[in-house]
Amino acid sequence: MIKTLLKPIKHIAKGNFALRFHKWCQLIVAKIPFGKYFMHQRYAPPASHLEREVFGMHFSSPIGLAAGYDRNGTLIDSMDAMGFGFVEIGAITPKEQSSKDVKDSAIYRLEGDNALLNYSQIESEGVEKVLENIKHRSSKIIVGCNIIKNSKTPKENAPIDYLRLFRPLYQYVDFFTVNLCDNSSDVHYVPTDKDEVMAILTPLFEFRRGQNQYRPILIKISPDLTDEQIDAMTDIMLDTPLDGIVATGGTTGRYGLENSKETIHSLGRIPGALCGSPLKERSLQVVRRIYERSKGTYPIIGCGGINTADDAFEMIKAGATLVELYSSFYYGGGDTLRNIRTGLNERLRKLSQNAAHKEIPNQTNLTEEYD
Repeated sequence: MIKTLLKPIKHIAKGNFALRFHKWCQLIVAKIPFGKYFMHQRYAPPASHLEREVFGMHFSSPIGLAAGYDRNGTLIDSMDAMGFGFVEIGAITPKEQSSKDVKDSAIYRLEGDNALLNYSQIESEGVEKVLENIKHRSSKIIVGCNIIKNSKTPKENAPIDYLRLFRPLYQYVDFFTVNLCDNSSDVHYVPTDKDEVMAILTPLFEFRRGQNQYRPILIKISPDLTDEQIDAMTDIMLDTPLDGIVATGGTTGRYGLENSKETIHSLGRIPGALCGSPLKERSLQVVRRIYERSKGTYPIIGCGGINTADDAFEMIKAGATLVELYSSFYYGGGDTLRNIRTGLNERLRKLSQNAAHKEIPNQTNLTEEYD
């Protein structure tokens, strides 16, 4: 009984504090002389079979950092030094907003499940501050920008918020992810109606047409969508200038958990977004469905439950072009990234040997190879 009562306190301490401490260490090490060099030597051994071309850009690795970790673009140089192939910063909101606006907000570690339970509204320093952070980065790593409306913005004004983010950031990032799955607080924003989604995307497409540089636009969808809703989102990609889909964000479901329902309820934060290992199977299903409906003609970024090289390889076999880490990096840091990089590189090396005299396979070849 005492352990049950104390468990929420334990999770709070390990969740919020540990996350901030991890980020602080990564930021500081990258700033000391030779810090980035030593980070790269430790966590990013050579892995030539990971290289690929996506969106007309060269990725040193298909393994990226998912949005939610580097919310304000302060860790871009650190993540490059550690060996990520790209970083998706954010989610970014037009105006500053804090998780303190949500009473008792917290990130909880569900250690038995290698998962995180996030009960909080999206925390962002706002577009102006993030823009300054991006301008001061020194690395050339590919940077994606995850954008979303402020929580207090009425959904009918959402297109205005997205455009307010898209325009000033356009020259400073490499691609955009339009976040359509804000479900970590009591107030959800998960638009699924085609007209509502197109009202957000159309002004972005129009602005991009007037620019000299092309920035790919993706949408990030929730794993809680029905199959029909996933198909509708895929059809938007097929019928418009949308460039790809990130699948998936966190879930409000509580499936696949080793922790008991009593433990989850003891945390007292229902609803909230669950991410990590329990999300893996659903994310694979969503990626596979998008891939099959689009016939493998569009890039998909697979995200959810990737803890090992086998997980990353399985996501690529399902149809993902790139993959992203969040919870596993939170738990294991650079060691987890190194292990996934090394293991995935070895699997792709063996695959390229089996396909002698052929180009290193992209996700389409991989899917066909293992069907």
